[in-house]
Amino acid sequence: MSRKKRSSKKSKKKHPILSFILKAGVVLFLLGSLFFILVFLGVLGPVPSKSQLHQINNPLASEVFSADGKVLGRYYVENRSNATFDEISENVTNALIATEDSRFYEHRGIDEIALARVFVKSIILRNDNSGGGSTISQQIAKNLFPRVNYGPFSMPINKLREAIIAYRMERIYTKQQILALYLNTVPFAENIFGIEVAAERFFSKNPSKLDVHEAAVLVGMLKANNYYNPRTHPERALGRRNVVIDQMVKEDYLSADNAAKYKEKPLGVKYRLISYNQGPAPYFVEMIKPELLEWCENNNNTAGESYNLYTDGLKITTTIDYNLQYFAKQSVKEYMKLLQNKFNERWKNRDMFKANPAIIKSAVQNNNTSGASYAEELKKYNAKTHAHLFTWDGVKDADITRLDSLKHYLKLLNAGFIAIDPQQSALKAWVGGIDFRFFKYDHVKAPRQTGSTFKPFVYLAALEEDIDADTYFVNQYKVYEEYNDWAPRNSHDDYGGYYTMKGALAKSLNTVSVEVLLEAGIDETIEIAEDLGISTKMLDYPSLALGVASISLKEIVEAYAGIVNDGKPVKSNYLVEIADKNGKVLESFHHELEDEPVVSPENCRAVINMMEAVIDGGTGRGIRRDYKITGDFAGKTGTTQNNSDGWFIGLTPNLVTGCWVGADDPRVHFRTTTYGQGAYMALPIVGKFFHKTYKDKRYTHLKNAQFAEPNENLLAMLSEPNYREVLDIKKHEFDLANIFGKKEKEKELKKGEQRKVPETKKKGQIWKKIKSIFKKKDK
Repeated sequence: MSRKKRSSKKSKKKHPILSFILKAGVVLFLLGSLFFILVFLGVLGPVPSKSQLHQINNPLASEVFSADGKVLGRYYVENRSNATFDEISENVTNALIATEDSRFYEHRGIDEIALARVFVKSIILRNDNSGGGSTISQQIAKNLFPRVNYGPFSMPINKLREAIIAYRMERIYTKQQILALYLNTVPFAENIFGIEVAAERFFSKNPSKLDVHEAAVLVGMLKANNYYNPRTHPERALGRRNVVIDQMVKEDYLSADNAAKYKEKPLGVKYRLISYNQGPAPYFVEMIKPELLEWCENNNNTAGESYNLYTDGLKITTTIDYNLQYFAKQSVKEYMKLLQNKFNERWKNRDMFKANPAIIKSAVQNNNTSGASYAEELKKYNAKTHAHLFTWDGVKDADITRLDSLKHYLKLLNAGFIAIDPQQSALKAWVGGIDFRFFKYDHVKAPRQTGSTFKPFVYLAALEEDIDADTYFVNQYKVYEEYNDWAPRNSHDDYGGYYTMKGALAKSLNTVSVEVLLEAGIDETIEIAEDLGISTKMLDYPSLALGVASISLKEIVEAYAGIVNDGKPVKSNYLVEIADKNGKVLESFHHELEDEPVVSPENCRAVINMMEAVIDGGTGRGIRRDYKITGDFAGKTGTTQNNSDGWFIGLTPNLVTGCWVGADDPRVHFRTTTYGQGAYMALPIVGKFFHKTYKDKRYTHLKNAQFAEPNENLLAMLSEPNYREVLDIKKHEFDLANIFGKKEKEKELKKGEQRKVPETKKKGQIWKKIKSIFKKKDK
């Protein structure tokens, strides 16, 4: 057979195989094309269009800022905040590109070379360290449009879908915008999103300030968020950081020498947690939320829909001073830990609940929603449960009974602190409790009996009713028959002598305060308190002078601020402006300040002068002695019955502060006044606050400010001795009606030259017992 014939037969045998391959190729091509078309058209799952990609909207946290532009807290569904490309350090973008997508600037969303490398190394050579083939753009697609489960076809469908989205994105956004978009959408450890929140949490920095080694830590975390968390796994994070730095050297973003220096540095984590429950001002953020929700409901975005506080990324600027807020929170934290230890020590080996079982009964009944009897409900409290308990040494996990858990929390003391600029009525600091995670109740807004912090309003009323500031009042134990034999006592049962209002306020004498109240008039005193902003209903009874009315810390401090503001009422404001996610101001808040005084400015200055004596030598002397506060400072301590509430109000010319301390149940308290008084419980927090503030040179203006003095005549009266053991009628003018009845007063006046006796509004003779005491002392 010829060679030609043999060749012809051979070719005929091969032709069917070649034909099959060609046909198979065509079929695969058609199937692949069909597959691509189905994915491209969204038949196998939604693929966003170009217009939809133009309007990528991640749920953005709305942020609350201090007056100086620092984040105080957030409202969010996802804890995410956006940063523009210019607000991100190039150290971050360099580390990201070197580690995640080295050919980022060379491809258009799909890196064919990287895909080929992955195919050869991972699939053919089975090398698990070949790296990923997804570009940054594809990773954005995966983050924004989560993968869908299609069974065995999940991987190819999702990969192709992400590639299509990435390609579309590269035609819409610049490379810089894509980098920013990625860094704003990527999740980091601890359920936070975006480089801005990550930089803030782990390094307490803006992303623009991140150094190379810090950027490498955050970028390294992206490989496995929680596994490389620098707070919980520092050794792993350090190793991963150094791998990222090596990648930066490999891709020529860093020299080998500089890399070696950065690798020698410690992690340098400066952890700062700002979430809804934690941060610089969680109680304040919660306090303003209802007002912000109302604003959102009444204002529409560009789509005509009401703003969403949790997803629209609003930027809310407030009057809070970030540093003062920090000083306030630290002062509460530092002192309350010490105070709780002292409280536990004073109750050691004693069972307050056995002594007063009503405390437990009230707590159980308040939590009873089933309608069961107390006995039935109490049985439930004997069951053991796993609890996360607040302690001052950190959160404690324990398996305890519900009853023991209840007792644990009942014995904890809490606190509230507030600071206001009296001239601008601007809120500067707000601490509503010791830990918002466990105690949502805001003690700045909670009404509690005020104790002696109410007394300045009594003395202000007296001055308004033309009782001279140099009038002396006898300090004696007295039974008021006309008030059901009520008899006020001084805290240390210290009686005798005669005091001016200034002296009585400095020593916080109850006996004199009641007499001053009766002289000024109860109704007149209530009216002045109400004019200065106190809304609590106050009873027409002389115990009002001792602070039996329950008033919130916020209201009492605002009323004091009105005194510092020369009698012009102060209603604190806190909102400055609300802007959208791009910084466009949507509304600015302008607050009208009171310009008409409701009480005499001169009398307000006189009362401040009296309260300066409280600080210089009275119950508030710890401010000078223990906390070395210099400059003009006035204040008032307050302690309620059984030491249930400790108060201190601290005044400076440009900042009015107040602090309350106590347990949520007033029946839980210190056993003695030594530790239960306001000077021990609340004053130290205010003292610590001003000590920290005055150490900061930025607040020198507060330290050097001076109170306006009363006029010369009033100042002369205030300069009279605060205390006299015996009054000499011949040498000292004073209102004899405060000591004698009418006839006795006339007799005494005959002994010396005639003097002017100030008129008082009080009618009748209520001084029978004072007469006998005075005669004994005169002899």
